[in-house]
Amino acid sequence: MTSFSAFVADAAAEGRLVVQPRMGFAEPARMREGLLAVRAVPGRTAGTITLDSYTRVGAHDAARRALRDGAPLNGFPLVVHGPDVTRRMLDGVVSPDFPVQVRHGSPAPYDIVRTLLDAGLDATEGGPVSYCLPYSRTPLRDSVREWRRTCELMGGHGPDAHLETFGGCMLGQLCPPSLLVALSVLEALFFRAHGLRSVSLSYAQQTNAAQDLEAIAALRTLAGELLPDVRWHVVLYTYMGVYPRSTTGATTLLRDSVELAVRSGAERVIVKTEVEAQRIPTPAENVAALRHALDAARPPTDELRPATTGVLAEARALVEAVLDLDDDLGRALELAFQRGWLDVPYCLHPDNAGRTRAALDEQGRLRWVSIGSMPIGGLARTLPPEALTARSLLAMLTHVEHRYDNVLARTPARPHLTD
Repeated sequence: MTSFSAFVADAAAEGRLVVQPRMGFAEPARMREGLLAVRAVPGRTAGTITLDSYTRVGAHDAARRALRDGAPLNGFPLVVHGPDVTRRMLDGVVSPDFPVQVRHGSPAPYDIVRTLLDAGLDATEGGPVSYCLPYSRTPLRDSVREWRRTCELMGGHGPDAHLETFGGCMLGQLCPPSLLVALSVLEALFFRAHGLRSVSLSYAQQTNAAQDLEAIAALRTLAGELLPDVRWHVVLYTYMGVYPRSTTGATTLLRDSVELAVRSGAERVIVKTEVEAQRIPTPAENVAALRHALDAARPPTDELRPATTGVLAEARALVEAVLDLDDDLGRALELAFQRGWLDVPYCLHPDNAGRTRAALDEQGRLRWVSIGSMPIGGLARTLPPEALTARSLLAMLTHVEHRYDNVLARTPARPHLTD
């Protein structure tokens, strides 16, 4: 097997972007077929094994029954298949030029991670906040405990074990970038505190490309300052909210995310397909998305410096406030959410204060409407309360879909990072 982090580092040294799908199938033969199809794409590609919903919540008996009865699963039931079946499935697939990462969504991932390590893999993703608040009602305290022991397991596996924070993708949309950056950095620091020496920091494409460019610059700045003894890179997710339904809209959005990745220096990008809004994509549709992404991954012909509208200052204030709460970062995260110092807008988890709100301004930038108790009162430039209504919230949720399906479909010009 090969090291996931070394593969990405080698690609970055060559100036090449790593592209990766979000793909998972229940049957080992089908999963192998999908991975081989991704590996055959010319370019720097990484494979993904996305797990099913039963495995995410530890319902392994339900996953086992589904396999037995031929019921559909929306991913690969790793724990039920076990390390031996998984290792055989990967034999002849994984190579120094084609690593594979496991993606799961679990607030209690110990059994998942133990199985993937036993199967010979060394890379996964998640985090005590990002795989708890959006996906479960598991108490944050329990998620922190489970992720602590999981990180210690991975850290004990060796220096190449790689963990990607999902903190930059909270809820997929309508979270201002400063909080996404702060959560991504804080989870990476949590990983480091519990034994990891190879991490990646995530950020999800949002609603305004110029704001995203500023956010990724802020993420890289804070990671450089706070993770000096850790191997790290940035991974960008193509937009995770309501997705365009047209082929033109979906493809244009994907290409714009790749342009953002190249301009921002992100080393890896997680792609989406043309059918993302309708159903689980096939291997062929994943391959088509990867090809589109690789075709778009070209050096820009102009130089564009990130704006400075306060994303870095807000993110830094949030990170520093949490770090000052307690020497134990897990306990600090719990206290920060209890006090509302970290508060994700529109997140319904019981441990989230729910006092913050965000909206889009006239340029499509995500702005705070209410910051609740977060310690950024002297930094955040908020929109007035009337900017947020039931009607405007619905419009915000479909803003990207509408822009790429309707507006851009009628105009030949693509949106630029200065828009």
